[in-house]
Parts: sequence; C-alpha cells; structure tokens
Amino acid sequence: MENEERKLEKVFKVIMLVVLTAFITFMITSIAMYKSFGGDMSSTNREIKIVDNKKVDINSKLSKYKTLIDKYYLGEINEEKLEEGAIKGYIEALDDKYSEYVSKEDMEDYKADIMGNFVGIGIYMIQNAEKDRIEVLSPIKNSPAEKAGVLPGDLIIKVNGEEYKSEDMTVASAKIKGEEGSKVNLEILRGTETLHFEIERSTINTNPVTSEVLENNTGYIELTSFGENTATDFKAKYEELRSKNIKSLVIDLRNNGGGLVEEATKIIDYIVDKDSIELITVDKNNKEDITKAKENPIIDVPIVVLVNKNTASASEILAGALKDLGKAKIVGTTTYGKGVIQEFLTLDDGSGLKITTEEYFTPNKTKINKVGIEPDEKVELPETEKNKFIIEKSKDTQLQKALQLLK
Repeated sequence: MENEERKLEKVFKVIMLVVLTAFITFMITSIAMYKSFGGDMSSTNREIKIVDNKKVDINSKLSKYKTLIDKYYLGEINEEKLEEGAIKGYIEALDDKYSEYVSKEDMEDYKADIMGNFVGIGIYMIQNAEKDRIEVLSPIKNSPAEKAGVLPGDLIIKVNGEEYKSEDMTVASAKIKGEEGSKVNLEILRGTETLHFEIERSTINTNPVTSEVLENNTGYIELTSFGENTATDFKAKYEELRSKNIKSLVIDLRNNGGGLVEEATKIIDYIVDKDSIELITVDKNNKEDITKAKENPIIDVPIVVLVNKNTASASEILAGALKDLGKAKIVGTTTYGKGVIQEFLTLDDGSGLKITTEEYFTPNKTKINKVGIEPDEKVELPETEKNKFIIEKSKDTQLQKALQLLK
C-alpha cells in the first residue's frame, strides 16, 4: 500500500503536464501575432500555424498519465485548473523571464497595460530567477507606487498577505490591480530590510511625455515608457519647445522600462536621416530583419540622451540608434540590457502566449542583451540621490553634465 501511495504521489506531481495536449491543439489554429518589446505589444499582425512533429508521441505519453490519474487519484479533479496550471508550468520551464502564459481571464488587463492605461499602483515588474522573486524594475512616474516610496530593485514578497514567487508574476500582477480607490498591501524586501506598504489604486497613464525649457534655451523631454501615441506626444512636445526657440535638446530615458518598439522607431525617424538603419533583429535561424527610417528628420538641434540601469528594451533601441548614428551623446550609467524580442500569440480560446523569438542589435550590430548600452559620458548620481525619482536639477549630476555638453 505504501509503495502504491508513493507511485500515486509521483503521478500527482506530473499532473501539470496532462493538458499539454490541449495547448498543442490550440497552437495549431490561426494565431494573431504581435511583435513586442519588454512585454508590450506593437501593432504588427501576422497569421501563423505551428506544427509540432512530436505531437503524437507527447499525446500518447500524456494519455497514459491521464489514465493513471483518472484511475487512482483520490481527490476531485478540476480539469480547467489543471489545464491552466499545465500550460503555465510548461512555459515557465523554458526558464526565460520574458516568456509567459496569459489566461483569457487576464487578457483584458494585460492588453490595457500594453496600450497605456490601467487601474493599479503603477510599477513595472520582472522575474528575478536568481532570487526566485518578483522584482520592481521601476515605478511609473507620479504613480501611487512612486509616491509611496517603492524603488527599483525592490522584491515583492507578498501581496495582501499571500506570498508569490517569480513564476507567479502574472497572478501577482492581477492581485495588485483592482478597483480605483481600493487599497493593496505589499510586503517588500529591500536588501535585508522588510518593508510594508499600503497603496491606494488609481488609473495609471503608463506613457506620459513631459517637457520644459531649461537654461541656455535647452529643451527637455522626459519619456517614462513607450505606449500607444507616445511618438505623437513626443512630436507635439518638441514642436512646442521649438516654438520657444530652443537651441538643443535633452531626452530623458532614465527609468524607462520600454514598451512599443514601433513608437520608439517613430521617434528615431524624427531625428535620423531617411533610410538610416535603426534596428537589426535576428531570429533563431540567424535570419536578419532590418528596420530603416521612413521619414525625413524634423529635429536638427544637438541632443543628449540620459540613461541609467533601469533604461530598458525600447528605450535602449532609441538610445543605441542615436548613439550609433552620431545623432546624440549618451550620458548616465550602463543600461539594463534587455535585447530580446517577444512575440505575443493570441489563441482562439482567448488566452495568450508571450514568447522570446528574436534578439535585436543597434545599427552598428552592437549586442544589447545582458550587456546594455555604455554611455559616452559615464556619470553617477550622488549617493544621496540615487534612489530618488524626483531630484533637484542642481543636484542631478547627469542632467548637469548634459547641459554642459550642450552649451
């Protein structure tokens, strides 16, 4: 009896594989594909079919496990829950922090995040596989999280008293969101210190573009992410600054976690010569795809781009292109180093799969992934200012360096 129980225990441990069959079946159907960076969808659409040559073998093996479970498992079997868990676990086994499964229940919120508005506390999160925790990449500017004091690098341990690991990021994200005006409790690990936050949820605009005129007629535009219409907003802000006779421009990409690549390349279009190479992508078969500037430039003033360790993905595309093409000096610290592309696949049952499919490079074929972009002028913030999102301009050594270069 004891041996049989052990066998049943082993069978139960593989229960999460049972509905891989259903997953494969879904993947054979036509899929809407969106190319994205940093978990955010672009507007590129494609139809594909996925063929698995091992389908029959896998189905046969899973069928045997299902037979054993149906015959021996004592508890009640929730087929829908098993399907969700099996597919999620299968994707997580890729050991890629950027690939994830999105259930049909979470799809609406996921798309709302991508397009730039949702109700929550305003943080970008990534999976920290080394520490098996959910890590805050950065809070969104002027968000409830930023105002509460949440910082980049914070590890989210619990949400409303429930503990989450790195693999639970999608579930934790859904729990952090909620109705506007309601509150969420976070337990956060910062270094060796455990902190508790009670944060009120509100509508978040994930892609605000702000601007002002600084000393010596220097224009300043800050981009906190690349969401829908970010390029249009950037252009409007620049034209407003140009009407005030600016002589140079600072583009601030610090703490910008990325977003829609199409929005980033549109901004590059405003600055570089038509037909200039903006981006090179390479797939698993070493096939290259080259993105070139489609428009004549509208910006012809000297530019400095500010970056830091939280400048990631689409932000690195913008900074890398302007650096390689000699259109801007880069000031700050080495960027995050997210140089891979995710495709978002929408299945016919309403669920989705975000999966890494390509690596991207700067126009000079410089590698970004796990390396980052090195600034032309490496400038650290003072230790007293490093963890602040709002810094007095006089103490902002990176901005001051930019202004000095543009004099």
